[in-house]
Amino acid sequence: MFIGSDPKRRAAADKAFEDAIVSQIIYDARVAAKLTQRQLAKLVGTDQAVISRLEDADYEGHSLTMLRRIASALGKRIDIRFVDAA
Repeated sequence: MFIGSDPKRRAAADKAFEDAIVSQIIYDARVAAKLTQRQLAKLVGTDQAVISRLEDADYEGHSLTMLRRIASALGKRIDIRFVDAA
C-alpha cells in the first residue's frame, strides 16, 4: 500500500500496525506462559474463539477491559503510555 504523505493512509497504516502489535503481545504472553488458547480462555472466562480473534493481526476490536482480563490471568499488568507523534 502506497502511503506517501496522505494523512488518512498514514493513520490507517498506523492503526493496522498497532492492532498487529497488540495481537502479537497477547500471543507472546500466552506462549511464554505455556498456555493454549483454550487454557487462556478458561482463565479469562471466555471462549477459545475469542482468544483466537484477539491474536489475529487483522482484528480491530481490542478492548482495554479484555486486555486487563488477559493480563490478570497471565499475572501481568498493562502499561499504557502516550508517546510523541512523529
